[in-house]
Formats: sequence, C-alpha cells, structure tokens
Amino acid sequence: MKPIYIFRHLACEGPGYFAEFLERQQMPYRMVAIDQAEAVPANVDWMSGLVFMGGPMSVNDPLPWIAAEINLIQQAREKRLPVLGHCLGGQLIAKALGARVRANPVAEIGWHAVEKTDTQSTWLTSLPPRFDVFHWHGETFDIPAGATRLLRSDWCENQAFVLDSCLAFQCHVEMTAPMVREWADFNLEALAEPSASVQSHEMIVAALERRVKNLQAIAEAFYLPWLARVRERAADQA
Repeated sequence: MKPIYIFRHLACEGPGYFAEFLERQQMPYRMVAIDQAEAVPANVDWMSGLVFMGGPMSVNDPLPWIAAEINLIQQAREKRLPVLGHCLGGQLIAKALGARVRANPVAEIGWHAVEKTDTQSTWLTSLPPRFDVFHWHGETFDIPAGATRLLRSDWCENQAFVLDSCLAFQCHVEMTAPMVREWADFNLEALAEPSASVQSHEMIVAALERRVKNLQAIAEAFYLPWLARVRERAADQA
C-alpha cells in the first residue's frame, strides 16, 4: 500500500498521537519535513492520503511551500484521496478549497470546549454534544462551499469541517502530553496575559495526563473513519 504523507512545518508540531495511531493500525507513512527544507512532492501519485500539521505561519504568507501544498491538496481532491489537516493544516485545506483564512476575533489557547454543529453527521455519532480539545491559534478559516461544519467553540465559530474525504480541524486533536508541555514551556510570552480565551501555563498543564487521554479518544473517533476512507480508496486503486 502507498504511504500516507504527513507534512510537518515546525519540529515541535509533528504528528504526535496521529503517528502512534497509524503505527498501531500498521499503516505506512512518510514524513515530509518542511521545517528542514524538504521539498513538497510535485504530485500525489505515490500517496494514499495526505496529512498536514500545524505551524506558526499563516497560509496567507508568501512562502513557496504553501502554494505547493495547496496545489497538492487540490490534486488530492480531484483524485478523491483523503486529506486531513490540523490547525494550519486545516487552514491549508480550507484555502485550497476556495475558502478565506482570516484573523480570529481573539487568540484561543489552551483547553476549551467545542460543540457539535451537525448532529446528523456520521463523523460525530460516537461523540458527546460538547467536549474539550486543545487549541493554539490566532487565525481561522471560513467553511468552503459544499462542506459541512462539524464543530464550533465559544471563541471560534469554525472548528472543523468535512467535504467528502477532506477533514479539517482548527483545533489540535493530535496532541500528546510532551507536546503540550513543550508548547507551553517555549511560548510563555503568549501566555503572559491570560484571558477567557487564553489560559495560563498552569491551567494548560494541570491534570494533563487525564486531559490528553480524553483528547486521544476523541481523536480516534475522527481518525478511524478517515483511515477507513484511505483504505477504501486504496482498494479502489488496486
């Protein structure tokens, strides 16, 4: 089976729990380290799915790899390959599908609840109406034409959407406990003035193991059906 390609934009914002999930599922994957100047592939011919991770940059920045990744997402969409995006990755998917990416009214950092916006979606059937996930963003995406909004939060109206096999998150469901600690420890300036939407360092790392365990169960509720679509598409191409 062709590998799933994972695009990393910053060393500390890797695939985290998603990689652990793929390894348990015995699914092959390949990392493309954009942060180490690795080139974006020209086409999707050797991929069974595409996954885009987060990063501090904006999809509106004039960086050559952003345009290359958007082109790759558009190719995947044409060929019906599943695509998954986390935070910046979700914004890349949104822009590739013709939606606007813009500043969110406030920064949203820490553990905040999201709630379902489409109770009929099969992506959400195993999840409660409202649950906590991790956030770290200052921008957000609009919902592309034809897509279904899945989640919202009190601080950001568009937290996730799906269009066929393209699944985009504004929030971070991929986190591990070491990742949360690293982000909080190395971004103290962003946490210096806590507010309703920005938690303090102490709040972010409190009860961390329990919070991450709950988050990873939520992540699997999305990753499993997404991976099923990868396998279905691979079988179609066999």
